Amino acid sequence: MNEGSAAIRASRARPAPAAPRAAPAALGVPPDAAAILSALPVAAVVLDAEDRFRAANPAAEQFFDLSAASLAATPLSELLPADNRLFALLAQVRRLEAPVSDHDLTLESPRLRRRGVTAHGAPLPELPGGVVLTLQDGSTAQMLDRQLNFRGAARGASAMAAMLAHELKNPLSGIRGAAQLIEQSASEADRELCQLIQDEADRIRTLVDRMEMFSDRPVEKAAVNIHQVLDHVRRVAQSGFASHLRIVQDYDPSLPPVWGNRDQLVQILLNLVKNAAEAVDPRAGEIVLATAYHHGVRIAVPGSRERVHLPLQVAVRDNGPGIEERVRATLFEPFVTTKRGGQGLGLALVAKLVADQGGLIECDSRPGRTVFRLFLPAAPPGAAATGGAQ
Repeated sequence: MNEGSAAIRASRARPAPAAPRAAPAALGVPPDAAAILSALPVAAVVLDAEDRFRAANPAAEQFFDLSAASLAATPLSELLPADNRLFALLAQVRRLEAPVSDHDLTLESPRLRRRGVTAHGAPLPELPGGVVLTLQDGSTAQMLDRQLNFRGAARGASAMAAMLAHELKNPLSGIRGAAQLIEQSASEADRELCQLIQDEADRIRTLVDRMEMFSDRPVEKAAVNIHQVLDHVRRVAQSGFASHLRIVQDYDPSLPPVWGNRDQLVQILLNLVKNAAEAVDPRAGEIVLATAYHHGVRIAVPGSRERVHLPLQVAVRDNGPGIEERVRATLFEPFVTTKRGGQGLGLALVAKLVADQGGLIECDSRPGRTVFRLFLPAAPPGAAATGGAQ
């Protein structure tokens, strides 16, 4: 077994539905205010005059990926550089003693990475120099916009697949058959040309067959143990294309089953792991497979009449050079590729299959760290879990 099958690390337990907490009150915030903060669906914190955290609601813990106790021991200056626009907003709130808002903020540091953030700050008279700060991450809305584009691209690819299959397969068969007949009575030089015609006809047919995978077909769903799927993907990768790489597993053991199609989930994750394996340095490459549970807003996914909850997150992370910025916006569209000789259908197919699961996919990339995140629905209560070899 390759050392890359690193041991599963015990992870944080899935948070229970938020109830009013006593922790904010213990930090000097009145109990009534603490209850209000805990009930807010957006990240809300109370900062004192030195920008130390005096209270943080459950949404803020998710936003900063730190517990309230950890935030209480971490000043904001350790999470963000001093020139970040958020500090200017806080200074303005204190100077004017009035609410101040700012939009499209980037909160970026080695410990935090949020973009498109809307911040609202207001003075807290009960705490001298105190500020109540709410932070709303716009990345979810941006991800939904991108997902609409991905689905549109998938629908376009589906229509193209149907057209190609209908219009090209029959003529290709005729061309190939004619080349075979000519080859029987042709000279040696002409036989080579006939074989070339057959090879090219086969190549085009293979491309058409790949495009047919985009066609809209009913997807059978069941409760799937995503960790068993990830273990299967890891074994396949390490017995072949990623045998030289370190693959680390970072699982949340309390994760409930995913509601999806096992075979398609395997196909999605194999594609993402293969892309990561091709991107990293063969000598020092590392791929991390991670799962987590995140409470989030219910969203209206295109193609569904109901708002769905996508609390299950599956991530494939690598330490490669990152994805060029010029292709990030169109990364999941057909025929977009950065690989030499690539056809640009792999990630387009991934986006289409993720949409078939009723989920979302996003990519976050910078030099040394590229993450593909899947946001997937949980299986309904009582559904039997599957996910092992079938």
